[in-house]
Amino acid sequence: MTFVMATLLPSLGLLLGMLVCIELGRFVGARRRGAGNPRVDAEEVAIDGAIFALFGLIIAFTFSGAMNRFDRRRDQIVAEANAIGTAYLRIALLPEKAQAPLRKLFRDYVSSRLATYRKLPDIDAAHAEYQRSLGFQNDIWAQAVASAGATGNPAVPQLVLPALNEMFDIATERLVATRTHVPGLILILLFGLALAVALVVGYATADSPRNWFRSVVFSAAIAATVYIVLDLEHPRFGIIRLDAADQILDEVLLQMQ
Repeated sequence: MTFVMATLLPSLGLLLGMLVCIELGRFVGARRRGAGNPRVDAEEVAIDGAIFALFGLIIAFTFSGAMNRFDRRRDQIVAEANAIGTAYLRIALLPEKAQAPLRKLFRDYVSSRLATYRKLPDIDAAHAEYQRSLGFQNDIWAQAVASAGATGNPAVPQLVLPALNEMFDIATERLVATRTHVPGLILILLFGLALAVALVVGYATADSPRNWFRSVVFSAAIAATVYIVLDLEHPRFGIIRLDAADQILDEVLLQMQ
């Protein structure tokens, strides 16, 4: 099952569930009014308002969080490209005989970094490529340390090694960001509140003629929002992707040729 289907099916399930809950709410509301309780009191209005406000807060929180994490992942790609570019330029400070092997390692490393994320959603292949990039990190660091020390200039290690360290740190930050998503409990709460809101809508409109168009539009809007949240949380799997941002690393790699 593709990731698009894995997110689409829960969203469609939420759509159908909300439609069912609207009808269930109408049924309960009609029964209550048929039993001699036609009046809508202040308590009902207050409770309905509180439920809608809470639902609006949760859906805004989850959407904003997903969008912020998406932007952060994109910014990290730019930061990594800048860090790689800076470290690559500082190779020129090392002895000339050490520069060519290090430049080749840099090209292999950037290619591996690009492949790590482009192999997704194949988790195993992406993990194997990430481990390969760690091997390049170790080789780059070992050669850079030896070459910087051989210059006899104490300023060279202070310029080259921190740049490499920053380049490696950003790779770890991107890995953590890839694994960071909205907590599952919040998603469960979001789905539960969406169904509760649908019940309230159905109950409040029990005295009105059934309007399937409004019910479908309302439920579809909520389900589509939830789908977008899920898609934003996994920008390497779904429709909303970070492929355009990866072009920055492609350009860095081209400049190394």
